Amino acid sequence: MDTLTRVRASCLRLPEAGERMSHGSPTFFVRAKKSFAVYVDGGYHEPGPTLWCPAPEGVQEELIDTEPERFFVPPYVGHSGWIGVRLDVDADWDEIDAIIRDGYRRVAPKKLVAQLD
Repeated sequence: MDTLTRVRASCLRLPEAGERMSHGSPTFFVRAKKSFAVYVDGGYHEPGPTLWCPAPEGVQEELIDTEPERFFVPPYVGHSGWIGVRLDVDADWDEIDAIIRDGYRRVAPKKLVAQLD
């Protein structure tokens, strides 16, 4: 399964999640309003596919400090605490799924987040 297919499956299984192109990349939204994941297939100074998601406070810095070869500050949204994940570097799909779910929890209404628990 290719990386976009795996990301898409993880994102679209979440309550009221949808997908549309935004700024040239597949982007995943809650109720077609707030984005919680962006799949970028190369570009922005990254040679391979990446995933961008909002992260809980402090997680961005911790992941980048611990594993800079896998994680980075994505352009445009990084200043808001989003994390970039290099999907072509030792991808741990259980961890990537958790990152997607954390991103969803950051932007989804409480009623939808409660459905995850």
